[in-house]
Amino acid sequence: MALGATVYTFKIELADSDRGVYAPLELRLARHPSETEDHLLTRLLAYCLEYTEGISLSTGLSDPDQPAISVRDLTGALRVWIDVGAPDPARLHRAAKLAPRVAVYTHKDAQQLSQRLRAAKIYRAEALELYAVDRDWLTAFTGLLARRMEFALTVADGQVYLSLGAETLTCTIDRVHIGAPGAL
Repeated sequence: MALGATVYTFKIELADSDRGVYAPLELRLARHPSETEDHLLTRLLAYCLEYTEGISLSTGLSDPDQPAISVRDLTGALRVWIDVGAPDPARLHRAAKLAPRVAVYTHKDAQQLSQRLRAAKIYRAEALELYAVDRDWLTAFTGLLARRMEFALTVADGQVYLSLGAETLTCTIDRVHIGAPGAL
């Protein structure tokens, strides 16, 4: 018998002063049995950091042809393709042809991923955005993970602050340069 997804409920008070985005968010994320907690929380963080009108989560790992997170305009056209983890270069090549902006949030070794992507042929590789989530911060956040959580996520001057009760976790999300040697 196959294991089912585990559903997590998050109530987040988002305050991103860098982008001027302030919103209360209520999210239900399904964690596929093969999805790690790091991947789940990176997906959650990417959603919050990219939050804008038209943003939506995909059905997750069960739909490999869709981005983890997408942003569509009012006509339904794909504006932003957001992936999580260490996506295959062929996937990002396809994504760059489908969306004007492609971003990847990784909880893996960002430098190693950057080198792998640099060596591949990816359409508009120079425009690809790769963000490295601080692994120590993610480990601390994973230690606090519960099926139902309420917290505040504040972004100011490039710093991310997660406030959960008396606990505050602070990190930066670094953009990693990919370059374009294999670009088309």
